Amino acid sequence: MDQVVPAPRGRALLVVGDVVTDVVARHRGPLATGTDTAAAIRTLPGGAGANVACWAAHTGCVDVRLLGRVGADAAEWHERELLAAGVRPRLVVDREATTGTVICLVDTGASAERTFLTDSGASLRLEPADWSDALLDGVARLHLSGYLLFSEPSRALAEVALAAARGRGVPVSLDPASAGFLLEFGVDRFLAFTEGLDVLLPSRDEACLLTGLPEPADAAAKLSRLVPLVVAKSGVAGALVARSGAVTARVPAVPANPLDTTGAGDAFTGAFLAALLTGMDPEEAAAQGCRAGARAVERVGGRPPHRGGDGQGMPLTNLTHKAPSVRNADF
Repeated sequence: MDQVVPAPRGRALLVVGDVVTDVVARHRGPLATGTDTAAAIRTLPGGAGANVACWAAHTGCVDVRLLGRVGADAAEWHERELLAAGVRPRLVVDREATTGTVICLVDTGASAERTFLTDSGASLRLEPADWSDALLDGVARLHLSGYLLFSEPSRALAEVALAAARGRGVPVSLDPASAGFLLEFGVDRFLAFTEGLDVLLPSRDEACLLTGLPEPADAAAKLSRLVPLVVAKSGVAGALVARSGAVTARVPAVPANPLDTTGAGDAFTGAFLAALLTGMDPEEAAAQGCRAGARAVERVGGRPPHRGGDGQGMPLTNLTHKAPSVRNADF
């Protein structure tokens, strides 16, 4: 584990975002249309918000909390996996929608690049009624998954959470999450939401999309005129830290042998936020993020290793859930 000094008591990180089931299919070479393609397939816990929370806990943040929404079909499994990862989950159980599912197609070539097929399910049905300002008690930082913006109910919740955090002086970070969904949502609508954010953590492609600029450094610099701190994640090129309209640091990537790039950006974000909570400056925190990203790509799935839980994926038995609509609600 990359060691980060534990955060002081009462200095919690609250993540609001998606909790989904990942079906990871690792195949070699192009998919064969109309017939079979051999693949190694695993079913694993995932979701950008949940992954960020797990990596933050893994890299030293001692109080990580997560607000998410799941279906009754997999609520117990997701709760168990989050607890085993050191995250304190508040999972709202949706009685009408199943847990979100993402099929991750991973080419096992040198880049281990992945393509997602996404059924958001219950994950983007979070709504303002799922929020309570008491969720911010003891919280030093709030992180919002950008996926929240891509549906009307969860976008409304994100707006409520952002306003509540600003009212308490709690800094807020956001990861745009998906260049594909971002393009559909609209750049101007997304940038309007960034008002009031303290940290923006786009990928290289997302930064360029948001600014219309081809160079990641120029894009990060431009975005930092809108959001005080921008950290652009650039994969094997490392990360760029930008403030007040200028790139202030270029942080190199950590060498890795990629197996699956799913969740690498989430790992960076979780480790980065954990490091900020310990008092590291953004440049040091970005270095922590690069280390976590390198570890993430050498594993299958988007989560770090943990003690407890089966660690092997979804049990074969079908889970049912008859408990109250919110699980493990007491932070």
